[in-house]
Amino acid sequence: MYSFRKATLEDFDQIWSILESARELLKTQNIDQWQNGYPNRKVIKTDIKAGRSYVLVHEDGALAAMGAILVGIDPVYTAIDGKWAESAGEEDYASIHRTAISPEFRGKGISSIMMSGLVKICAELGYKDIRTDTHKDNKVMQRVLTKSGFEYRGEIYQGDQAWRQAYQFLLT
Repeated sequence: MYSFRKATLEDFDQIWSILESARELLKTQNIDQWQNGYPNRKVIKTDIKAGRSYVLVHEDGALAAMGAILVGIDPVYTAIDGKWAESAGEEDYASIHRTAISPEFRGKGISSIMMSGLVKICAELGYKDIRTDTHKDNKVMQRVLTKSGFEYRGEIYQGDQAWRQAYQFLLT
Protein backbone atom coordinates (compact mmCIF):
# COMPACT_ATOMS: atom_id res chain seq x y z
CA MET A 1 0.00 0.00 0.00
CA TYR A 2 1.22 3.48 -0.88
CA SER A 3 0.16 7.05 -0.14
CA PHE A 4 1.18 10.46 -1.43
CA ARG A 5 2.07 13.45 0.69
CA LYS A 6 3.93 16.72 0.35
CA ALA A 7 7.62 16.34 1.00
CA THR A 8 9.20 17.98 4.03
CA LEU A 9 12.76 19.10 4.63
CA GLU A 10 13.14 16.01 6.84
CA ASP A 11 12.72 13.97 3.62
CA PHE A 12 15.50 15.81 1.80
CA ASP A 13 18.29 13.26 2.33
CA GLN A 14 16.10 10.39 1.12
CA ILE A 15 14.83 12.42 -1.83
CA TRP A 16 18.37 13.38 -2.77
CA SER A 17 19.46 9.74 -2.56
CA ILE A 18 16.59 8.70 -4.88
CA LEU A 19 17.50 11.45 -7.33
CA GLU A 20 21.20 10.56 -7.30
CA SER A 21 20.34 6.91 -7.92
CA ALA A 22 18.14 7.92 -10.87
CA ARG A 23 20.94 10.12 -12.23
CA GLU A 24 23.33 7.15 -12.07
CA LEU A 25 20.78 4.85 -13.73
CA LEU A 26 20.37 7.32 -16.61
CA LYS A 27 24.15 7.51 -16.95
CA THR A 28 24.47 3.72 -17.18
CA GLN A 29 21.83 3.78 -19.94
CA ASN A 30 23.88 6.41 -21.85
CA ILE A 31 21.13 9.01 -21.41
CA ASP A 32 22.59 12.44 -20.72
CA GLN A 33 19.49 13.60 -18.83
CA TRP A 34 20.38 15.03 -15.38
CA GLN A 35 24.12 14.64 -16.06
CA ASN A 36 25.01 18.33 -16.02
CA GLY A 37 24.35 19.18 -12.36
CA TYR A 38 20.61 19.66 -12.72
CA PRO A 39 18.57 19.16 -10.71
CA ASN A 40 20.77 20.23 -7.85
CA ARG A 41 20.27 20.39 -4.09
CA LYS A 42 19.04 23.99 -4.25
CA VAL A 43 16.30 23.12 -6.79
CA ILE A 44 15.10 20.18 -4.69
CA LYS A 45 15.09 22.21 -1.45
CA THR A 46 13.24 25.02 -3.23
CA ASP A 47 10.63 22.52 -4.45
CA ILE A 48 10.14 21.25 -0.90
CA LYS A 49 9.97 24.71 0.68
CA ALA A 50 7.52 25.90 -2.00
CA GLY A 51 5.21 22.95 -1.29
CA ARG A 52 5.48 21.53 -4.80
CA SER A 53 7.49 18.39 -4.00
CA TYR A 54 5.59 15.16 -3.36
CA VAL A 55 6.67 11.73 -2.19
CA LEU A 56 5.08 8.34 -2.63
CA VAL A 57 5.38 6.56 0.71
CA HIS A 58 5.25 2.80 1.16
CA GLU A 59 3.23 1.49 4.12
CA ASP A 60 6.51 0.73 5.93
CA GLY A 61 7.39 4.46 5.77
CA ALA A 62 10.05 4.18 3.05
CA LEU A 63 9.99 6.76 0.27
CA ALA A 64 9.29 4.87 -2.95
CA ALA A 65 9.20 7.78 -5.42
CA MET A 66 9.32 11.54 -5.73
CA GLY A 67 8.12 14.25 -8.08
CA ALA A 68 7.37 17.95 -8.30
CA ILE A 69 4.23 19.71 -9.54
CA LEU A 70 4.62 23.24 -10.84
CA VAL A 71 1.65 25.41 -11.77
CA GLY A 72 1.33 28.27 -14.20
CA ILE A 73 3.28 29.05 -17.33
CA ASP A 74 6.47 27.10 -17.80
CA PRO A 75 8.56 29.36 -20.09
CA VAL A 76 10.13 26.34 -21.79
CA TYR A 77 6.67 25.07 -22.75
CA THR A 78 5.68 28.27 -24.58
CA ALA A 79 7.70 27.33 -27.68
CA ILE A 80 6.92 23.81 -28.85
CA ASP A 81 7.83 22.15 -32.11
CA GLY A 82 4.40 20.58 -32.28
CA LYS A 83 1.18 21.72 -30.63
CA TRP A 84 -0.39 21.52 -27.19
CA ALA A 85 -4.03 20.43 -27.28
CA GLU A 86 -6.58 23.10 -26.54
CA SER A 87 -7.42 23.48 -22.87
CA ALA A 88 -9.32 25.85 -20.59
CA GLY A 89 -6.61 28.50 -20.71
CA GLU A 90 -3.04 28.59 -21.92
CA GLU A 91 -1.72 29.43 -18.47
CA ASP A 92 -4.12 27.17 -16.63
CA TYR A 93 -2.01 24.03 -16.44
CA ALA A 94 0.23 22.09 -14.10
CA SER A 95 3.49 20.47 -15.08
CA ILE A 96 5.14 17.41 -13.57
CA HIS A 97 8.90 17.49 -13.19
CA ARG A 98 11.81 15.75 -11.47
CA THR A 99 10.22 12.35 -10.98
CA ALA A 100 12.28 9.38 -9.81
CA ILE A 101 11.78 5.95 -8.27
CA SER A 102 13.81 4.62 -5.35
CA PRO A 103 16.08 1.75 -6.45
CA GLU A 104 14.43 -0.49 -3.82
CA PHE A 105 11.09 -0.08 -5.58
CA ARG A 106 12.10 -0.28 -9.25
CA GLY A 107 10.44 -3.01 -11.29
CA LYS A 108 7.37 -3.12 -9.05
CA GLY A 109 4.97 -0.98 -11.07
CA ILE A 110 5.68 2.12 -9.00
CA SER A 111 6.06 4.38 -12.06
CA SER A 112 2.37 3.97 -12.93
CA ILE A 113 1.32 4.50 -9.31
CA MET A 114 3.50 7.61 -9.12
CA MET A 115 2.19 9.14 -12.35
CA SER A 116 -1.47 8.43 -11.59
CA GLY A 117 -0.99 9.86 -8.10
CA LEU A 118 0.63 13.04 -9.41
CA VAL A 119 -2.17 13.44 -11.97
CA LYS A 120 -4.71 13.00 -9.18
CA ILE A 121 -2.97 15.69 -7.11
CA CYS A 122 -3.03 18.04 -10.11
CA ALA A 123 -6.78 17.40 -10.46
CA GLU A 124 -7.30 18.06 -6.75
CA LEU A 125 -5.45 21.36 -7.22
CA GLY A 126 -7.99 22.22 -9.94
CA TYR A 127 -5.90 21.54 -13.06
CA LYS A 128 -7.27 19.60 -16.01
CA ASP A 129 -4.32 20.23 -18.32
CA ILE A 130 -1.15 18.46 -17.17
CA ARG A 131 2.13 18.68 -19.06
CA THR A 132 5.52 17.07 -18.73
CA ASP A 133 8.59 16.27 -20.74
CA THR A 134 11.43 13.78 -20.86
CA HIS A 135 14.71 13.27 -22.66
CA LYS A 136 14.41 11.99 -26.23
CA ASP A 137 16.47 8.93 -25.27
CA ASN A 138 14.53 8.13 -22.09
CA LYS A 139 12.33 5.45 -23.66
CA VAL A 140 11.33 4.02 -20.27
CA MET A 141 9.81 7.32 -19.15
CA GLN A 142 8.17 7.79 -22.54
CA ARG A 143 6.45 4.39 -22.10
CA VAL A 144 5.41 5.29 -18.53
CA LEU A 145 3.86 8.53 -19.76
CA THR A 146 2.01 6.90 -22.65
CA LYS A 147 0.80 4.06 -20.42
CA SER A 148 -0.40 6.68 -17.90
CA GLY A 149 -2.56 8.44 -20.49
CA PHE A 150 -0.21 11.23 -21.58
CA GLU A 151 -0.11 12.03 -25.29
CA TYR A 152 2.99 13.06 -27.19
CA ARG A 153 2.67 16.67 -28.40
CA GLY A 154 6.06 17.51 -29.91
CA GLU A 155 9.45 18.72 -28.77
CA ILE A 156 10.57 21.55 -26.54
CA TYR A 157 14.05 22.94 -26.09
CA GLN A 158 15.45 22.95 -22.55
CA GLY A 159 18.39 25.25 -23.24
CA ASP A 160 21.62 23.53 -22.23
CA GLN A 161 19.62 20.37 -21.52
CA ALA A 162 18.77 19.97 -25.24
CA TRP A 163 15.55 18.79 -26.85
CA ARG A 164 12.87 17.03 -24.83
CA GLN A 165 9.78 15.06 -25.78
CA ALA A 166 6.67 16.96 -24.61
CA TYR A 167 3.56 15.17 -23.31
CA GLN A 168 0.11 16.30 -22.18
CA PHE A 169 -2.72 14.75 -20.19
CA LEU A 170 -6.16 16.36 -20.40
CA LEU A 171 -8.75 15.49 -17.76
CA THR A 172 -12.31 15.62 -18.98
